[in-house]
Amino acid sequence: MQKLKSSDYKEYSKFIENLAKKLTKFYHSKLNKPFKVSNKLKGKGYDPVTSADKAFEKFIRKEIKKKFPNHQVIGEEFGYKRSKSSYSWVIDPIDGTRSFVIGNPTWSNLISLNYKGNPVVGLANFPILKKFYFNTSDKSAYVFENGKKRRLKVNLKATFSKMKMSAAFHGGLSLAKQKKIPQILKRMQFPCFDALSYSHFADGKIDVVLQCSNKIWDIHPLIPIINAAGGIVSTWNNDSAIKAGNIICSPNKKIHNKVLKLLRPVSK
Repeated sequence: MQKLKSSDYKEYSKFIENLAKKLTKFYHSKLNKPFKVSNKLKGKGYDPVTSADKAFEKFIRKEIKKKFPNHQVIGEEFGYKRSKSSYSWVIDPIDGTRSFVIGNPTWSNLISLNYKGNPVVGLANFPILKKFYFNTSDKSAYVFENGKKRRLKVNLKATFSKMKMSAAFHGGLSLAKQKKIPQILKRMQFPCFDALSYSHFADGKIDVVLQCSNKIWDIHPLIPIINAAGGIVSTWNNDSAIKAGNIICSPNKKIHNKVLKLLRPVSK
């Protein structure tokens, strides 16, 4: 895994910390108003996008271009800006667009900086909740809330028998497949709210998160935060989470391996 120098971590984490504050201000000053919704799938399912998604991504791209004009950018709404740089930014302007559409406050802006393809700095910003999660190195992650920065740590006391599990299949697991994992269904006792669940995991409030059908912009920004908080994150077949898809995160190898075993009937 490629790592950054400490001076680079300082530069990029400071940039995303400032960007989070700008994004929250941008939302409350410009986007907290009626918006247009359209369906990307056009009758073949439902994948909403709003005028706010596009406005957020344009704003993020502009901020990155001002500071790092040669970097590559990959955004959910406006595609891939290629360059020869080893650095690329991955953007989900609104993660949880369905929540945004119906007025739930759990949606977020997700941004990661990747170095040679590996997510190294991540941001999960929640404008309505007025807090954001980010990492400052591969060993330090924080939540900024109520004007204060607090260190993130996964729940190191978690056990398999008493774990708090949050899960969502996002339409990626048929009922027939769900029937193959009854022990997982039995343990799905806590609600799942997209990136907020991953963030709560990094803060030790949830012990295991399972999600289906994550795209790279859904998970890349969370990977550095989870890792820096001491968590383990992978696909359901224990491959690198960088590949996205079906994702599991847990606080230790013992729990991780036991949950992976329960998922085996649907992870092949």
